[in-house]
Amino acid sequence: MGFLEALSISKVFGGVAALDHVDLSIKEGEILGLIGPNGAGKTTFFNVLTGLYKPDKGEILFKDQRIDGVLPHEIAARGIARTFQNIRLFPNMTAMENVMVARHCRTRSEFFRTIFVTPSFRREEQDIQKSARELLRDVGLLDRGNALAKNLPYGEQRRLEIARALALEPKLLLLDEPTAGMNPSES
Repeated sequence: MGFLEALSISKVFGGVAALDHVDLSIKEGEILGLIGPNGAGKTTFFNVLTGLYKPDKGEILFKDQRIDGVLPHEIAARGIARTFQNIRLFPNMTAMENVMVARHCRTRSEFFRTIFVTPSFRREEQDIQKSARELLRDVGLLDRGNALAKNLPYGEQRRLEIARALALEPKLLLLDEPTAGMNPSES
């Protein structure tokens, strides 16, 4: 078995088959590209893999556990992160906050600790900020950490979305057209 197994996945919208018995096997550590013309179903396939759409037929296994029908936030918690073809940042949050918010499924603080700002909560917040700064540095946006996401140029928004996906510490990272709309130097 592969790291990720998509078995005979089908998805129909209004009688039109966006996906028709698609099979995909990904091994751990493997890098693959999903190539096809516009309208071929690549984004729909990503949406099915990440729980945004439930497949009409087929099953998806990730690390030998079924994930078809699992909610998107649960799939992210299991270790699958993704970017979107159309950028989906929190526009009125800073670049730093956009990366930090992605860490929510990796935090350990409970409600009580956050309300009373316990020492363990403070330490965890410091760790999250440090990790977010490192990811912003990795994608070349450290100096833009305090900028609102909506005020960043398009290419920087794309890189911010990648940093946010990486903040989830994924075992599998799905990049949906990560350089779409970028010029060659941005890419």
